[in-house]
Amino acid sequence: MVNLFDPIQLGDITCANRIFMAPMTRSRAGDGDAPTDMNALYYAQRAGAGLIITEGVYPSIDGKGYVRTPGIVTEEQISGWTRVTEAVHAKGGKIVMQLMHCGRIASYHNKPKGARTLAPSAVKAKGELFTDAAGMAPFDIPEEMSASDITQTIDDFGHAAKNAMAAGCDGIELHCTSGYLPAQFLSTGTNQRSDKYGGSLENRLRFVLETLDRMVQTIGAGRVGLRICPGNPFNDLSDDDPEETFEGLIKAINPMGLAYLHVIRMKAGVDNIALAKQFNGPVILNDSYDLERGNRALAAQQGDAISFGRAFIANPDLVGVFKAGAELKQPDYKTLYTPGPKGYVDYD
Repeated sequence: MVNLFDPIQLGDITCANRIFMAPMTRSRAGDGDAPTDMNALYYAQRAGAGLIITEGVYPSIDGKGYVRTPGIVTEEQISGWTRVTEAVHAKGGKIVMQLMHCGRIASYHNKPKGARTLAPSAVKAKGELFTDAAGMAPFDIPEEMSASDITQTIDDFGHAAKNAMAAGCDGIELHCTSGYLPAQFLSTGTNQRSDKYGGSLENRLRFVLETLDRMVQTIGAGRVGLRICPGNPFNDLSDDDPEETFEGLIKAINPMGLAYLHVIRMKAGVDNIALAKQFNGPVILNDSYDLERGNRALAAQQGDAISFGRAFIANPDLVGVFKAGAELKQPDYKTLYTPGPKGYVDYD
């Protein structure tokens, strides 16, 4: 019977075990939003994971949403990520970069000069986010993307995928949940367009499918993954029929031969595990699993690997902790997003 300590092949990526590190924003990028030696140490400490999925990385300056988050646009950013991947590979680990375009979930306070806040439609999200410059600030009113904006953004994702591979990543993951740009195109509440990118399900799927296709054409399907959470209302996201939307999406991506589908389960509402079973490749499950529940999910063939987030924060050698049957340490939640090493690289 398969368990979490067994190896697994995800497309072109060979993973030593099925205990993966989930993507987690930690807001510790350095100058120019480039990773630093501290970031390289953080990821290297966790290289025992079968696969590390990085924090969300913006593919263009317009895609930045949160404070102190890294990009994969400039030479300095590519160089910083090269230090990260080299540190992970030196310890035998594998790492894929999650590409995250926040769309309307952004504040101009967190963006470089000249950056825009874009969305499928000019619908402002309810809520606020933290900025170093002004504390808590409301989300920007986004600009509705023109046809040329959409073309440019798809190109940006393609360039970002190429840059990630140039930096030594083993693959990339498209972030398609949590209310960010790809999910905004999918969802009826945020996509009110009347052109070929809005309205019908086929049209609302188009941006995500064209983005995935561009990345597949750039680096190969065996190194491209997708993260979803159907029905997730985070960041003021709503859809009239998320089951229909994601059944359509999964049906459309199945012929692509992606490396994996990464699914956040919902505690109520949409049965995301049932939806994930419609994908014809490896499935990574996420959210509130421990070792026992993860092995049960694998035994029940609900998924093929489990990604752990909070557990990896305070337990860098999570695989070793699980093998030893030791008690998990708890993270200091006050330092999740604060600058500096405290609560980041100082866990044993």
